[in-house]
Amino acid sequence: MWKMLSMFQGAHEGSWFLLVLFFLVSYFVPKQTITLMLQRLFAVIMIISGVGMLFSYGFPLLFILKGVLAVIVIAIMEMLVGKKKRSEPQGALWIACIILLVIIILLGYNVIG
Repeated sequence: MWKMLSMFQGAHEGSWFLLVLFFLVSYFVPKQTITLMLQRLFAVIMIISGVGMLFSYGFPLLFILKGVLAVIVIAIMEMLVGKKKRSEPQGALWIACIILLVIIILLGYNVIG
């Protein structure tokens, strides 16, 4: 069981890093599409590994909250890329994205809770 949790945790942490990296590339280099597809792939990997960790930990409420916030951040990232392509204002979404990312990281490393 411990090995499974370790595997999910490694995949989860790595996919978070790559998700944010591909989001930033997708946002700042909007002419290409491969990083947007990779961003979505790592979002799916992150969600699957997060659900696996939830099963391993027994569904603690704080991690369920982290999961909900993570899905919201993924949606905000998608909206930011879309609004950038349509040249619409994104200031409030950037603020929400950064604040939620910080909260998620703090929850994930047990700084909050």
